[in-house]
Amino acid sequence: MTIGERASQIRAGDRRAMAALIRELDDDDRVGPDAREVLRVLQEPVVEAAPADVDPASPGRSGGPPARIVVGITGGPGAGKSTLVDALVAHWRALDEKVGVVAVDPSSPLGGGAILGDRVRMQRHATDAGVFIRSVASRGALGGLSRSVLDVVSVLVGGGFSRVLVETVGAGQAEIDVAMAADVTVVVVTPGQGDEVQMMKAGILELADVLVLNKADRPDADLALRDLQAMLGLRLAASPRAARLEEGLPETPSAVIPVVRTVATRGEGVAELVARIEEAASAGRGAVSQLQRRRRRAAARIRAEIGARVEAVVRAALAPTGSAAFLADDVAAQRLDVETAARTLMARLAEGY
Repeated sequence: MTIGERASQIRAGDRRAMAALIRELDDDDRVGPDAREVLRVLQEPVVEAAPADVDPASPGRSGGPPARIVVGITGGPGAGKSTLVDALVAHWRALDEKVGVVAVDPSSPLGGGAILGDRVRMQRHATDAGVFIRSVASRGALGGLSRSVLDVVSVLVGGGFSRVLVETVGAGQAEIDVAMAADVTVVVVTPGQGDEVQMMKAGILELADVLVLNKADRPDADLALRDLQAMLGLRLAASPRAARLEEGLPETPSAVIPVVRTVATRGEGVAELVARIEEAASAGRGAVSQLQRRRRRAAARIRAEIGARVEAVVRAALAPTGSAAFLADDVAAQRLDVETAARTLMARLAEGY
């Protein structure tokens, strides 16, 4: 089968073709040139307008929400992200949107694959042809997303899924990469778990287009909501006007990031959350912000691709039979320090090693 035929199958919604390409792209040791070429073709603009090909920041044809939205869902462990994703899928499916889900699960310490814990919570959608759920291993990525996540999102978008949800591991403070992959970033917190302090430490407020206070039926939900709103106001007030404009934030502290109360287990607040997500995708925080965010995502993808290729070369060079195996041997035998070994290898790479 040719590259073009595989891409055409995916664009036509062939789930098996999508699954096969995703499997190839997610396997760091076996990603072949054919898989990369199919992905490249999928990312090319299509002359015939279709929902999957409309720019994510542009409004829909009827003036409604964008035809395609990639939503990042992040937050601390135990915040109810998977349950919330399940509720969002159900809501969008009721509106006849095709929904893709990329659930980034912790890597197995044995095999390195995904443990698939998040997918278990979405079993009611398993037989729905309008839903595609893929679990991806984090592979220890400190930013919350492995390199292949961006590729998987591209495949789902190319396959015609109008809403793609990317759920991160739940490591909390380190999960910043989701903002690269998403048009809208949703940060989920819960009352009484110290999430407010964690957000202030991590600067996670800078990532959020929408904040969700999940499990809002708890007794301390009102206090948590007031704390969140107060922190948002302080953060905006403390930011110089030029910095706010550069980040795409409101010019004045009076406009703040929306906070939506939800009880995901009962579906409460999900309709409002969907409205806020689609508002953020349609208008964002200003036209400049949308352009800047798209450019940052593009730059992030280029960095990730280069990083992955360099990592593959370095890994092969340092393997027991590799050309630079002696460096690993010398460090292990304490004949050489790590910094010197790294500089030596970098110099050889720069020379075309």
